[in-house]
Amino acid sequence: MSRPVEDPPRRQTPDDDLVALRAWQRPLRAQFPIITAHPGLAYLDSAATSQKPQAVLDAVLSYLTTSNANAGRGTYPWANATTALVEAARDRVKSFLRDPRPERSAVHFTSGTTEGLRAVARDWLTTFLTDGDEIVVPFADHRANLAPWLEARDLLARRGIGVRVRALPCQEGSGDYDPAALAAQLTPRTRFIAATHVHHVYGADMNVHRLREVAGPAVPICLDAAQSVGHLPVSTDRLDVDFVVFSGHKALALPGTGAVWARGLRGPRFRPGGWQGTPNTAGIAGLAAALDWLDAAGTDRIERWTVALAARLTDGLGRLDAYEVLGCRESLSAASRVQRRRSIVTFRHRAISSTDLGFILYSHGFMVRSDHHCQAGAPAGGEDGSVRVSLHVHNTPEEIDALVSTLTSLQ
Repeated sequence: MSRPVEDPPRRQTPDDDLVALRAWQRPLRAQFPIITAHPGLAYLDSAATSQKPQAVLDAVLSYLTTSNANAGRGTYPWANATTALVEAARDRVKSFLRDPRPERSAVHFTSGTTEGLRAVARDWLTTFLTDGDEIVVPFADHRANLAPWLEARDLLARRGIGVRVRALPCQEGSGDYDPAALAAQLTPRTRFIAATHVHHVYGADMNVHRLREVAGPAVPICLDAAQSVGHLPVSTDRLDVDFVVFSGHKALALPGTGAVWARGLRGPRFRPGGWQGTPNTAGIAGLAAALDWLDAAGTDRIERWTVALAARLTDGLGRLDAYEVLGCRESLSAASRVQRRRSIVTFRHRAISSTDLGFILYSHGFMVRSDHHCQAGAPAGGEDGSVRVSLHVHNTPEEIDALVSTLTSLQ
C-alpha cells in the first residue's frame, strides 16, 4: 500500500512570531519609562533615535553619582574607575559584535555614525590611497555614508593625489545593491568599498556578504551599521568587513555616543588622528549598559519581533490604494518569500503631503518621521518626501493595527 504524501511543514509567518514572542515582549516594553508614561502615544521613530530602558538610565546615573571623572588623566580612584570603564566598554563592543579576533581589532568611541565614518575617511582612508586609486561608495544611502568619502577625495586632490569615486550600483526598484554590476566596475585599482548594512529608508538588509564575494578577500569594506546594531544580530565574523560604525543613540544608549570597530587585517591599522580630548564617559557607560540589555533581551528575538511588526504594517498598506510603499514591492506581503523588511517601513500618500500626513498622524497619537530622511541622491518619496515608521521592541501589534486603521480613514 502506498504511503500518503505528507504536507510540507508550515512556514513560520510573522504573525506566528508575534504570538510566540508576546510573553517575552511585554516585560521588555515595561522597562521603557517614557513609553509607559505615555500610553496614548506610539513612538514609531526608532531609526532616528531609540528610547532608553531603565537599565541604561540607571547605569548613567550610577556612574555620574559614584565615580564621575576624566578617563586616562588621573591616578585617584574615581579617575581609575572611569578609565577602566572606558576600556571595558571597548571590550564590550567587540564581544557584542562577535569579534573573532579581539586581540587584533580596535574600538574608537565617537559622537555617532557620522563622526565615525569621517574618522575612517580622514584618518585611515587618506593614509593609504595613492594617485589613480578607485573607491566605491553608496550614492543612494544616508548622506553620512557618502559625504566623508567625497571629503577624503577632495582632501587628497589638494595634495596632488587623484582618486576616482565610483557609485556602488543598486538594483532598480528594490534599492538593494547589485553585485553583478559591481563586479563589472571593479578594477585592479579598486582599494575600498563603503556600504550600508540596513537601509535607513527601505528597511532592507543590503546583503553585504555578496559584496565581499564579488570584491574578493583583499579589498577593505566599511559598514554603516547605524540601523542594524541594536536591532538585529551583527557578527563581524560572518560579515567579513573591516569597519563597523554605529551610533549609540539608535541602539538604546544616549545621544552623542558611537563607535568605530576596526578589524585591523586589511590596509594600515586604524589610528584616530590628532589629540583625543575627553570622551563622553557618561555616554560610554550608557552604551555598555545598552549592549548588556540587548544581549539579555536577545537581538535575534528583537529582530523577529520588529520584522513581524513591519510585515504587519506593509501587509496593511498593501491593501490601501492611496499609499505607495517605497523599496522592494515583493516584500509587502506578510506571506512574502523574499527577504522581509527589517524594522523600517517608508511610504507616501498619493494626495496628502508627507509633512501634512506626519502632523495628522501625531494628532492621532503616532510619532513618525516625515521628510527626506537625510538620503543622498534622489530624495526618498520624491520632492515631497515620505513618512517613515521605524520600530523597536517596545512597539506592539495593537499600535500597528491602530496606525493602519487611521491610514485607512485617510484614503
